[in-house]
Amino acid sequence: MRKLVVFLSFICFLAINHTFAQKFGYVDTQYVLGRMAEYKEAQAEIEKLAKGWEAEINEMYKKVEEMEASLQAEEVLLTAEMSQERRQEIDREWKEVKDYQKQIFGFDGLYFLKKKELIKPVQDQVYEAVERVAKNNRLQIVFDKSGDLVMIYTDPIHDYTDYVLEELGLGENQENNN
Repeated sequence: MRKLVVFLSFICFLAINHTFAQKFGYVDTQYVLGRMAEYKEAQAEIEKLAKGWEAEINEMYKKVEEMEASLQAEEVLLTAEMSQERRQEIDREWKEVKDYQKQIFGFDGLYFLKKKELIKPVQDQVYEAVERVAKNNRLQIVFDKSGDLVMIYTDPIHDYTDYVLEELGLGENQENNN
């Protein structure tokens, strides 16, 4: 009889422990984003803008370098005052180029803002799909496998990436069409 009580207590403990257990899952958002046409289009537009800005900045650098080369070639013919004026002009140009580069590619620069503007709506779609999948599967926590979180081991049973793709209408059938 005592064994039966211990056994029933053990079963009750397992049942209670299972009821309070949290369910975890993970999603590879980089993989999901890579499958979305909207994300690829946004990335292409950002890359195109960045190349244009880089070319513009390179031209500005080239112009200032030519000014410096010209000053060095003519420096022996110039008075100290004229040389100093040209040097100040070149320094101003360098500062303008660097300020412009910072305005474009610096923290909160145009590149960053444009990237945020184009990619955030696509990321929001993914995160809303992840939230729906998590609620449908009663997950308490969903990790992003592609982020900084390092997972030493993951049981594929907890991979909900395909569910998110399906939620976004990018399931297996869509892959064959692309």
